[in-house]
Amino acid sequence: MSAPSGGRILFTAFVALVLTVLPLPPWLDVLRPVFLVLAVLYWSVNAPRTGDIALGFFAGLALDVFQGPVLGQHALALTLVTYIAVREHQRIRSKPAFQQALIVFAALAVYEFVLFAIDGWSGHPVTSPLRWVHTVTGALLWPPVAAVLASGARGRA
Repeated sequence: MSAPSGGRILFTAFVALVLTVLPLPPWLDVLRPVFLVLAVLYWSVNAPRTGDIALGFFAGLALDVFQGPVLGQHALALTLVTYIAVREHQRIRSKPAFQQALIVFAALAVYEFVLFAIDGWSGHPVTSPLRWVHTVTGALLWPPVAAVLASGARGRA
């Protein structure tokens, strides 16, 4: 498999951003995973030189512009998760899809915990347990998301 182009990575990040911020009814919005975080995780694991920490930072900054009450909270959280994914990409990539989904669940939990901590420190606490639901849906959707992104890469090779 050849390395994906920067344009392909930016295109998938843009599509994932649109899927993340697209308005949905409140009952469905709770279930929606953060597609942008899943896309950044995928590229951080499968193309660590191209989908690097800068991608995580700028993707998080884009999320801050659309969703964050505190500018920089998504950027910090996604940069941290991206750093871990890039650093451990060989270990993560060698696992089967189910184990990767468990690792993604842990990464999404770290991401959400950083957001939770920043929200609390900045006076914007969201204490509803529903804020953690998208970590589960993101982990459940990891295998199909990874398969779609991988099939697109194989189709172009």
